[in-house]
Amino acid sequence: MKKILITGKNSYIGTHVKNWLEKDANQYEVIELNVKTQDWMQENFSKYDVVLHVAGIAHVSTNKKLEDLYYKVNRDLAIEVAQKAKKENVKQFIFMSSMIIYGDDANLGQMKQINKKTIPQPKNFYGNSKLQAEEGIKELEDDSFKTVIIRTPMVYGPDCKGNFQKLKKIAKLSPIFPDIQNERSMIYIDNLCEFIKQAIDNEKSGIFYPQNEEYVSTKQIIEVMAKSMNKKMHFIKLFNPILRLMAKKVNLINKVFGTKIYSKDLSGKFEYVVVDNEESIRRSV
Repeated sequence: MKKILITGKNSYIGTHVKNWLEKDANQYEVIELNVKTQDWMQENFSKYDVVLHVAGIAHVSTNKKLEDLYYKVNRDLAIEVAQKAKKENVKQFIFMSSMIIYGDDANLGQMKQINKKTIPQPKNFYGNSKLQAEEGIKELEDDSFKTVIIRTPMVYGPDCKGNFQKLKKIAKLSPIFPDIQNERSMIYIDNLCEFIKQAIDNEKSGIFYPQNEEYVSTKQIIEVMAKSMNKKMHFIKLFNPILRLMAKKVNLINKVFGTKIYSKDLSGKFEYVVVDNEESIRRSV
């Protein structure tokens, strides 16, 4: 049996990973730990084989007043937890990073493909705090302390927060949607949980880029959502020229309709993909 500590109690990813692993209660014992106060420092890490660090601020903010908080939570806390894990002889430390370290989405009509040669270039303090946390954690790695950095694209699933819910609201309320073709790397929560399970089982170390096996377009997401709601959605190109003009100044449009993908060779053999795109969107709705 492997004993796993998840730092970040009641987090979306952490709770799903716990539930996923506990399907096989004979193989895993999973504990969640609140790290919002200093009390976590009193926890004895030496009884755990793996620490999965999911605690952090997940949303992007441009409020400069929050910059110090982002570095304190996303960078400093992550490194402090990793240092404690190493000191107390934990064998493997898993850190949830983000695709955001590669900067903004491509402009509408352009492609941003991230491959082995792509250098991280964060464009905000959220991305920079994650990248600096990665660097601090990787410095701790040695033969007896394996580190796993997971640079996830957008994670979605039932009751998830963020942009996926906004698309769900559009699918519910609007009878029309722009007919624009784009591609996104995303990962369904069950696929991510299975990836983490396999990383634990195989005692992996390194930087990883898990994603669904197929790229998905925003149009496809809306189409599947609408079908799941038994609703007719009309896709029109009427507003496309206006959106292309607006995208030069309004980054939200690029976030919705831009193309940002990991090259497939970054993501392994996809043995962790247990749910395909269409079914995963249906389950999320």
